[in-house]
Amino acid sequence: MALESRAAEALALLHRIGSQYASAALASSFGAEDMVLTDLIARNRLPIVIFTLDTGRLPGETYALIDRVREHYGVPIEVYCPDTRAVEAYVRDNGVNAFYRSVELRQSCCAIRKAEPLARALAGHGAWVTGQRRAQSVTRSAVEIEEVDAAHAVRKFNPLADWSEDEVWTYIRNHGVPYNTLHDRGYPSIGCAPCTRAVLPGEDIRAGRWWWENADHTECGLHRRPLDVVVRSEGVRA
Repeated sequence: MALESRAAEALALLHRIGSQYASAALASSFGAEDMVLTDLIARNRLPIVIFTLDTGRLPGETYALIDRVREHYGVPIEVYCPDTRAVEAYVRDNGVNAFYRSVELRQSCCAIRKAEPLARALAGHGAWVTGQRRAQSVTRSAVEIEEVDAAHAVRKFNPLADWSEDEVWTYIRNHGVPYNTLHDRGYPSIGCAPCTRAVLPGEDIRAGRWWWENADHTECGLHRRPLDVVVRSEGVRA
């Protein structure tokens, strides 16, 4: 399918989300996929809120991109931070980089810095839009365009679920979309600075996330599976 058609389908879905669900929101980590969605939302002035989770340990390049997006598109970005007392307790009890020691400690850190702020960010929103793609990793191979996230009691939309990496980057180049400069240095997937590295040639595009763990574990808990699939990718419900 031509990229123009894919983009038109994604835009049509975003239009439907914005009109059908009260206070829909895009959760953005400012990765390449999220920037495609941000461009579609901002250029078309869709009624979809954009928010991000500031874990307190993001790379400087990500913070710089947040400011660039505000300037480039003239749109507000809502920022949610972790509870300070929870972070302090984790660091006091385990150490600032305890997440390297075990999956459990890493997941606990993600729960404090990401999952809890996400729950607050989604409260009151009728729909959650993400930039997830099936081709990103084995943990996302079952991602569908429309799902129900029971944990947050919200409809979840992944408009780029069946896009390829090449399509994402072609869209970014064709439309002059701002992106994280770490992508130019071998970082296809970007999270917290201590939990993200550049990938080697031939590695999976999410191999740089929590690389010291088994690939089956490399999610932070924001995107829990399985979810209830509402619409399969072959046809979006009108």
